[in-house]
Amino acid sequence: MATNLDSLIDSNADIRNGSPCIAGTAITVHRIAIWYQLGHSAEEIARQYPHISLEGVYAALAYYHANRQAIDADFETDEAIAQQLEAQYSSRHPIAS
Repeated sequence: MATNLDSLIDSNADIRNGSPCIAGTAITVHRIAIWYQLGHSAEEIARQYPHISLEGVYAALAYYHANRQAIDADFETDEAIAQQLEAQYSSRHPIAS
């Protein structure tokens, strides 16, 4: 029996601000893509989240690859925000030498 990939990825405004997630979970495609970019296999990722299926991880990876440009742009935005926050924090709380 074939599974429709659309049934494995869901987007709901009430969950993670509408970010695409593995259906029935709050695990975002973004989070799966980060693990993937860190070098983890789909099987390893599924082991980290026992409540999601391997099929869900593969669906998230397929979604990521189909929408890679937009999701990678989100990564860049997240990184820029993190750097800005880090700069603000370090200027307010200098590290003692």
